[in-house]
Amino acid sequence: MYGFNLRTNFVSAVLLLVLFIPNLFAQNSIIIRIWEGKPSYNFTSENLIREETDSAGITRYYDITIPELEFIKPGKPNGTAVIICPGGGYHRMAYTTEGYKMGQWFASMGISAFILKYRIPSDLFMDQKELVPLADAQQSILHLRENASKYGINADKIGIIGFSAGGHVASTLSTHFGEIVIPNPNDISFRPDFSILIYPVISMLNGITHNGSRNNLLGDNPSGLLVDQFSNEKHVTDKTPPTFLMHASDDTTVPVQNSLLYYEALKKNSVIAALHIFQQGGHGFAMRNKYLDKQWLYLLSNWLVENDFIAD
Repeated sequence: MYGFNLRTNFVSAVLLLVLFIPNLFAQNSIIIRIWEGKPSYNFTSENLIREETDSAGITRYYDITIPELEFIKPGKPNGTAVIICPGGGYHRMAYTTEGYKMGQWFASMGISAFILKYRIPSDLFMDQKELVPLADAQQSILHLRENASKYGINADKIGIIGFSAGGHVASTLSTHFGEIVIPNPNDISFRPDFSILIYPVISMLNGITHNGSRNNLLGDNPSGLLVDQFSNEKHVTDKTPPTFLMHASDDTTVPVQNSLLYYEALKKNSVIAALHIFQQGGHGFAMRNKYLDKQWLYLLSNWLVENDFIAD
């Protein structure tokens, strides 16, 4: 593990309660439509979303064509907000574990949580599908900054977290915030104030990327220019936001090299960064593996305090 200075605070006690008494912090959520009318790049104004819930109670969404934010409001907001991008290989969205449960945890910390149900890229329903997840992320941060007082948040403390392919959404916003792909008449900054990347897809390069995510976002035979554009390790600058990275060495779905390359680029550009690599865990373990959750959520909560995104 690199780049982290542990310190003990109240969050460890809160963390244990969240992990082992999950209903204690159950929150009512509010659905927010972030686009007026038809979203940019869409052929349709209809949301074709499908929901599937398995025998374990895990819900996944497919065919999202109209993006939304789901707001989980904390009981005692501290002004910090986070946009949550669940994973799913740009094919589906792992809502329960990487969305709602994560939102509950942030809310228990006083952080206003906004789950982004970003559009699933599709040539059938969208033009330039590779720009659609970035467009939804930019529109989300635009909406939150323009309505910060309405939601009781600080416009200068809005971060983003992404898991797996959702980590690609988050890292794309964190490195391409200056490439405006939606209308922005008031010149609002799209730069997140912090970025949290959990077993993220970062690169589109062969041998490093998750092939399913790349194919679903860029197509089966993307040009070298497109691959380079969305290999986010190549686009880190000194303006990239402070970043917390977490991965497992034995992840056979999204190789740990994704996090290593991004961390190296962050350090090369003198960006505040912490990287934590677990020996075991595989892929997709967040909010499913209590042993690892106790560790990485503790590390994340301390990182948020250490960098003054929340108070001790």
